[in-house]
Amino acid sequence: MPLHFELVTPAKLERSEDVYMVVVPGTEGDFGVLEGHAPVMSTIRDGALQVYRAEGAAPENIAVRGGFAEVGDNGLTVLAEHVEG
Repeated sequence: MPLHFELVTPAKLERSEDVYMVVVPGTEGDFGVLEGHAPVMSTIRDGALQVYRAEGAAPENIAVRGGFAEVGDNGLTVLAEHVEG
């Protein structure tokens, strides 16, 4: 099953899509999120989200600054202060 991923900034919803995995730049270290991940909240540091659309695919990197990530029943939501590009 795919992971539902949303990327939100104060200005708008940047992304809402189903993906295989996202690697999040957490303040305590990077962590990968797959479908079925346990609920967790983490602040994020400036860095790149790595979005894998399919298993074995090359990641798409999305530069983010500040914010936090939440994994819950609805998938992964990243609330970023700023998204580059």
